Amino acid sequence: MVGIDPYLIDFTSPEFAAFPGLTAEKVEAGIKGAITQLNQLGYDADLCWTDFGQTASNVLEKKLKHFLADIVLIGAGIRIPDKNFLLFEQVLNVIHREAPKARICFNTNPSDTIAAVKRWS
Repeated sequence: MVGIDPYLIDFTSPEFAAFPGLTAEKVEAGIKGAITQLNQLGYDADLCWTDFGQTASNVLEKKLKHFLADIVLIGAGIRIPDKNFLLFEQVLNVIHREAPKARICFNTNPSDTIAAVKRWS
């Protein structure tokens, strides 16, 4: 699972206005809860937080070199805000290069992470 470190996100910005009350703590708890649930279901789930692009490619590349991924979930914080278009492109290319056989899935928020992974497992 790859996503932007929620403590780097400005939840008051317009791209997050559609999610009133969302905070870094809620995102972190939701994602970490999903990781725990996936592991309880028998998956070997792990998390890779990134920044907004300064080191994101390097962080993800290092993670994928040391973690055999069958499925990579790309979080909504990377995909949805228009300003993250280049980051999304970078993330896709790192996954394509470092985990070419991995299926890619997407969540819309932490609560539908498990359903997204199950669609492709």
